[in-house]
Amino acid sequence: MDISGKSYKAFLKRQEALKKQYSEKQAEKQHSKGKLTAQERINLLFDPGTFEEIDTFVTPADQPVEFGRVERTYGDGVIVGYGKVNGRLIFAYAQDFTIMGGSLGAVHSRKIAKIQEMALKMGSPIIGMMDSGGARIQEGVASLSGYASIFQNIIHSSGIIPQISVIMGPAAGGAVYSPALTDFVFMVNHTSYMFVTGPNVVREVLNEEVTFDELGGAEVHACKSGVAHMIYDDEENTIMALKKFLTYLPSNNVENPPVVSEDNSTPDINDKLRDIVPDDPNKPYDVKDVINLLVDRNSFFETAELYAPNIVTGLARIKGKTIGIVANQPKVLAGVLDIDSSTKGARFIRFCDAFNIPIITLEDVPGFLPGVNQEHAGIIRNGAKLLFAYSEATVPRITVILRKAYGGAFIVMNCKKLGGDFSFAWPTAEIAVMGPDGAVAILYRKELAESSNPAELKKELVKKYRDKIANPFIADESGYIDEVIDPAITRKKIISALQALSNKWVKVPSRKHGNMPL
Repeated sequence: MDISGKSYKAFLKRQEALKKQYSEKQAEKQHSKGKLTAQERINLLFDPGTFEEIDTFVTPADQPVEFGRVERTYGDGVIVGYGKVNGRLIFAYAQDFTIMGGSLGAVHSRKIAKIQEMALKMGSPIIGMMDSGGARIQEGVASLSGYASIFQNIIHSSGIIPQISVIMGPAAGGAVYSPALTDFVFMVNHTSYMFVTGPNVVREVLNEEVTFDELGGAEVHACKSGVAHMIYDDEENTIMALKKFLTYLPSNNVENPPVVSEDNSTPDINDKLRDIVPDDPNKPYDVKDVINLLVDRNSFFETAELYAPNIVTGLARIKGKTIGIVANQPKVLAGVLDIDSSTKGARFIRFCDAFNIPIITLEDVPGFLPGVNQEHAGIIRNGAKLLFAYSEATVPRITVILRKAYGGAFIVMNCKKLGGDFSFAWPTAEIAVMGPDGAVAILYRKELAESSNPAELKKELVKKYRDKIANPFIADESGYIDEVIDPAITRKKIISALQALSNKWVKVPSRKHGNMPL
């Protein structure tokens, strides 16, 4: 090639124009808001020198000049491409707020749709880093249609490749449904927002004053709505956490999760497990203490930590292999199941099942949360989501009953008749239709009413109920659980069960899909 020729000069001119487009001034504007540029985010996510950008020089669609300024920029406000993250092929897009506010138009959406389709074809995870003011108003229906294409691709890829959204600025209006449809959502505290209608609309329609953070900030979505699964204080830590999270996931639904080098520092038999559950059945404890002694050291990655904390979900490793953890949390609402915890657990279980991740359930549940609000808001329907998710899961499913397993909650939390593969119980377990206090109050109502010392009589009857009905040995001898085990050998038992289930295969009936109670 003649480097002095017209063609090469045109090539160089275009390259120079691209460099000028990403000015230092634009970068400083992002940095002043506590945000990175789209290019900086890409560089931080991907292994050095591996990212390959595509569609770099596409330009926006023509727009009516009377409805907004036309910016003839390269890339149309989004970087798309692929590369290696931790040595594995990953596809990604990063919206660029410095170009037309990262707004989504026809070309912008086509770029995202193109990379989504490539990721699906290659069977590789896709990461969406969002920083956008929403649909490009001046492009009208073309921008709305662009969102529809993106949503359709997410749905087509659901359960086939992992899809993760990272909110790194605003996501407003139709833009919020992209993260809502993906598997997990990361947010950055104080610099990222999600809402269908912004503070101005709320003010105009409802006459309410609300800030961006109060309406749709990271803490709101992590604690109240449950839309965000992980939040961090800055973008650097968010991306670092994302990279760690990816190490637990397979590339697609026909692969198993990656295996890391075994951590031999975690003992398979640990006497500390005998001392965690208190002798007093009404005294709380932290189930995370149990989790951290069962899994490989420092491997537990909790998801949705701040939402519905009465149930704990997360990924971890045992002998270097990824597992999913679902655990009732006795230190929050006594570990009771309610609407939010049922939905949180169900969604996580379905993700694990889609991507060949065995599920370990740690059970200590006194039942479902009573009350008018729960009943009227649909605890029946929402509790059934958890039931449905467990029942349809075909991955290895192991339950350890730590303490309470009462009523319908015992069934819902992966009992054997629901398809659980192995069910173990600690000697502290109580398995019954209801708790001893409630059972005695019903069964011995007359005797208690006629007693001269009802408190002492109830105490005796409760002890009798625990000994004769609720103790785990009865369930063991009847075959409703597989074994009452010494807590110290729990990890060893789980390892053995996982090995036995390593070739588990379940033939499911042919159907379009089940009808989950949504």
